[in-house]
Amino acid sequence: MSDRSPAPGALELVQALVNTVDLESGADALDTVEGRARFGLAEADLAGARELRESLRAVLLAHAGHPPHRAVTPLGELLAAAPLVVAVDTADGSATLTAASGGPLASRVAAAVAQGLVDGTWMRLKACEAADCHWAYYDRSPAGRGRWCSMQVCGARAKMRRYRAK
Repeated sequence: MSDRSPAPGALELVQALVNTVDLESGADALDTVEGRARFGLAEADLAGARELRESLRAVLLAHAGHPPHRAVTPLGELLAAAPLVVAVDTADGSATLTAASGGPLASRVAAAVAQGLVDGTWMRLKACEAADCHWAYYDRSPAGRGRWCSMQVCGARAKMRRYRAK
């Protein structure tokens, strides 16, 4: 959907997960073996992955100033049990929060969110305001007030609707 470049660093995982479903067509990449393999998911993990995806979408909508698209489990609850470890580089002493070895998708997402918080990029990952889209995008606008995943598609549609309503 989006013509924007991917989110920086580990947030690309979050963006990719949220964008596994096309709300307009209903196509879900997690329905395919290839789509699940991208995230290291087995078919038994699908319900949890979809719940995580929709909780992330609700948070990304909030980042853009929009209400949740539907009732979801709060993201904090889903990530609270995610096993994480602090990895310390012996060469320079730098530390990073990472998913535990062999950790589930929720651990990798929690580590990505933590890294985004540290980098100051987390709040710029948003979901498109268009109700039939809600595609995740990284807002690179100077003021950080982007509203749509694509000005050529969702932005143009919204502006045309507003124009016609006048």
